[in-house]
Amino acid sequence: MSYVDDYLLEVKTVASLINHSAIEKTINILIDIRETKGRLFFLGVGGSAGNASHAVNDFRKIACIESYAPTDNVSELTARINDDGWENSFAAWLKGSNLTAKDGVFVLSVGGGSREKNVSVNLVKALEYARETGAGILGIVGRDGGYTAEVADSCIIIPVVNAGTVTPHTEAFQNVIWHLIVSDPLMRMSEMKWESVK
Repeated sequence: MSYVDDYLLEVKTVASLINHSAIEKTINILIDIRETKGRLFFLGVGGSAGNASHAVNDFRKIACIESYAPTDNVSELTARINDDGWENSFAAWLKGSNLTAKDGVFVLSVGGGSREKNVSVNLVKALEYARETGAGILGIVGRDGGYTAEVADSCIIIPVVNAGTVTPHTEAFQNVIWHLIVSDPLMRMSEMKWESVK
């Protein structure tokens, strides 16, 4: 088989192994956040930062949940990195956003953050702060889910089917899962353009 064949077979396998109950639980938490007029803060690094920006758009426009991502404002983010350090930048941004118990922090990450492995510690510190405030914690992560999976109220873990393609599968399925969520009839508040064109 070619790499193309192998990769697409892996995609089918990943899709078949995703925990449906975790997605449904996430949807229910998001509905609660919307009903209580809470906000949603997406955190991601690298490719997941790009996904966070896209997710902010969809959750605001389609699901009608006020949403933000620190990586959307490069001036503020880099000022915080300069002043507070990379590891504290997301937590400081959440503090500046006046995170409350009505809000949710939604992590998109390949590993979920790990203090022990010194990977994405900025996510770990942000989630520690979220726990202090009582905000909801959600995630779509890969590998074993890292710190996000340990502390989340609901965490969707993208299963590993090939150790060599963990990052592309995780980041691709972040898109698949949040699009599933915002298009779910329970979540969708606004019609999507191409679905409304006759």
